[in-house]
Amino acid sequence: MILAYRYDENFDIVASVILTETDEFGNYVIPKNCTTIAPPDNPSLYKPRFDPAKEEWFEFATQEYIDGLQPVVEPSDLEIVRQRQAEIVFILMMKGVL
Repeated sequence: MILAYRYDENFDIVASVILTETDEFGNYVIPKNCTTIAPPDNPSLYKPRFDPAKEEWFEFATQEYIDGLQPVVEPSDLEIVRQRQAEIVFILMMKGVL
């Protein structure tokens, strides 16, 4: 039994499948639209797409899509106070007070 990866008509990954069927020579029968080449774990792919000619997976997601998946981190109250303090110190230094 081996693990294969099924892709759709656009070569986007669909699912992992376990193959158990063998031919008369003992070789596993790999269905159409499947490969035994695993998508890379590291670096992970957001939208893996298979290239049958090169027999490799590649990233199909745009950078905009990937950036949209990242959480927006709002600054904490303490970080806001520190930023404002730094701005005030800078202004005072530019005026020659400090």
